[in-house]
Parts: sequence; C-alpha cells; structure tokens
Amino acid sequence: MAASEAPVRPVAGPRGLPLLGNLPAFGRDPLGFFTRLRDDYGDFVTWSLGPLRSVFVSRPDHIAELLGAVEHGYEPLRIGWGLKQLVGDSVLLSTGEDWRRKRALVQPTVRPRHVRTYAATMVDCSVTLADGWRDGQRVDVRHEMTRLTQRIVVRTLFGNDLEGEGGRLGDAMTVIQHELGTELRGVNLFLPSWVRTPSRRRMLAAVEVVDAEVERLIDARRAAGTDSAADRDDLLSRLLAARDESGRALTPREVRDEAVTLWAAGHETTSTALTWIWLLLSTSPAARSRLAEELDRVLGGRPPVYEDYERLPWTRQVVKEALRLYPPAWLIPAVAGKGAALAGVPLRAGTVVWCSQWSAHRDPRWFPGPTEFRPERWDADAPDAVPDHAWFPFGGGQRTCLGARFALVEAALVLATLAQRFRLETDPHDGRPSVGLLLQPAVPLRATLHAR
Repeated sequence: MAASEAPVRPVAGPRGLPLLGNLPAFGRDPLGFFTRLRDDYGDFVTWSLGPLRSVFVSRPDHIAELLGAVEHGYEPLRIGWGLKQLVGDSVLLSTGEDWRRKRALVQPTVRPRHVRTYAATMVDCSVTLADGWRDGQRVDVRHEMTRLTQRIVVRTLFGNDLEGEGGRLGDAMTVIQHELGTELRGVNLFLPSWVRTPSRRRMLAAVEVVDAEVERLIDARRAAGTDSAADRDDLLSRLLAARDESGRALTPREVRDEAVTLWAAGHETTSTALTWIWLLLSTSPAARSRLAEELDRVLGGRPPVYEDYERLPWTRQVVKEALRLYPPAWLIPAVAGKGAALAGVPLRAGTVVWCSQWSAHRDPRWFPGPTEFRPERWDADAPDAVPDHAWFPFGGGQRTCLGARFALVEAALVLATLAQRFRLETDPHDGRPSVGLLLQPAVPLRATLHAR
C-alpha cells in the first residue's frame, strides 16, 4: 500500500489513569507501548503521558510532514530535567532565532568535505584497536566500541587524546544514559527542577565528570592558540573560529554546550550502532560472508580510505539495516504551536506529537519480515520500495542530526577496518534493548575474536 492511500481519522488510544494517563504502561515498556498503539489503534492515535496531551503518528508521510514542520508549526519537546543538564542550551534543545544562529555556526563543522578529513583518524584509531586484538581473545563488545569511538570523536573534536580519562568519561556516560532512561519512564519526568532525587544527584555527579574533562580539552585547545583555528582540522577549532552574521562568536558556555553535544552524540550513537552490528553479523553467516567477500575484493588487505565508503555498498547496507532494526535514537516528540495541523487535522496548541523510529522501522507494511536482519532489502534493485521517512534514524527536516554523515562514514569505515581482520562470534544474546537516551543491549554483549 502506498503511504498516501489511507485516510486520516484520529482515534482515541488506551484509557489512562487519573493524572498519570498512560505513563505507567509507557514506563513499563516504551517500545512495546508504541508498537501496540500502531497495531491496535492505527496510524493517528491520541493518548496522554501524565498531563501531556499527546498524539502518536506512524505513517511515513505523516512523520515527514511533522519533521518538516518543526521550526514552523512545532517546537522540540524539552522533556525531562536530565537531558538539559548534559547538553544545556545547545542546538539540540534551542529554538527559534537562537537555534537558527547556533545551527548556522555548528553545521559547517561537520560538512561532508570536513568529514573527508576525519576519515583518516577513524581508520587510524580502528587499526590501532585491531593491532591490540588477538585471535581467541574474549571482549566486551560495547566496551571495545565505546573505547574506539570515544577516541575518534575526541581526536576529531578536540584535536587531542583522552590521556587516560576515557574510562571515567565512559563510566559517566553510562550513568547518564541510565538515569535519563529512568527519568523518561517514571514520575521524575514531571518533578520540579529544584527537586533532587537520588537519580538526579547521580546524574549531576556524572555530568560534573563530563564537564571537567571537556573543560580540560577546551582549555588545551585555547592554550594552543586560536589565531589559526579556522585552519585546524578539529571541530572545536572551527567552533571557536565561527562567527555569525553580526560577527559574534559562541560564548564559552555555548562552546561547552555544543562540544558536549557533539561529543556525546558523536561517540555514543556510533558505538551503540556498531555493537548491534556485531551481534547481527554474528547471527547472520550469509551477510557476514558477503561482507568479507566485498572487503577482500575492494580493499585487498589495505586499510580503507574515505573514497572506499562509496565503493563498499554491502558494508553501507549492513550499517543501514542495523540502524533500521536497532536505531540508537528511538523517539522524536514535538510540541504543536498555535494553528498547527497534521494531515489536515487541527491540533490544539501544546499537544505533543510523537513518532518512533523503532515502531516505524519495524512496521511490516514498509519492511516485509520486519524483525529479520536483511541488508539485501537495501539493494539498488530491491523489489520492495521503502517509503520516504519509513527509515529515519537521524530524524528529518531542518532538525536532521548534524552529524549524520559523520556517523554513517565512521560506522562503515570502522566496520571495514575491523571486519577484514577479525570475525566476532558473540555469545548467545536475545537482542533485547534497554531503553534510555539510546537503545543499548539490555545485557552485556561478549564475543570471541577470530583472526581472518
């Protein structure tokens, strides 16, 4: 069925409790909750998250309309207290003229021509990791991928290295992920900002660790001099050198917020995606064999370069299919403004409209065999056309993730570098995700390394 054939008839979703609405059901199983809304009620469902009047949309054309209207009829939902503690007023949460100014200053730092210059660092860090691996070694996959992507993003973002601080930063981000997920699923979501629960105190302590290390890295870059910052290759130097139309630079606080946002998004999303990729390849011998054949044929044993990204279609399809099954970012909410409408339906101002990558990416109408790992569904001559915005791991519209190109290139080049030298056999794992800021495996993923 084409995405535009079904008529829109908003329907009421499951009945909720007084004051809490559907929060308990959502909190118990957010992924299943949205899937049930789609399957049991339809593509345009009303529900409530505590006091928030909400609508959930599932059809790709409605999702495209919603994401395309943000900054016009909608604003991003500043949900919860914890996320703001981490990213402040960065481009991720800012709105209006403030958002447009910051986006104009940040976007040039991750343009494709700059990503090209970062590719060598991505491969170099991957080669260093592979050099330290040994045949038969047992590894914690997420730990290894986090260590790798963290080193990549610190070198590309700050032009520096972690100097032994990677463990503290990784531990802090694990705490932040957990506490953000806890907040999203419970009544903490609606507590006043001044309330300090144990969860919020743990969150603040973890953010302090992140701030201290990011401040050290920023100070090191400033100490190196900013006269030629625009000529340096790292993202931070470009942020420090950026000027808006009136000649204003980012303030120190704004630099901190954007740097933390780029750091958190730049390594957590890719390390999460790579963790799922290794699990999926381990359970899909045919896909793994086709990957090995492509890498041997195209690379011939040499490390990949940026130009190989376009020469490795199966590698890219493996990444794309993993992002379909396990999108690190799994939910996008937006708040309707005055006069907002969706699919011709007027929405009351303040209504929160939600769409979910998890639900859309596993919709059998757009993806036959939706729970199966089938990279071939992305073949150029695949028989089943995928509607626009049925796959949207990086969002869409004006608020599409600024680092999308960086993340796709990084995931493909890291995978190509490591998979041509090692095969990872993961322990039995049921693939259950843990819902937090990102979708991480619910239990650690262990694997045995086999040299190729």
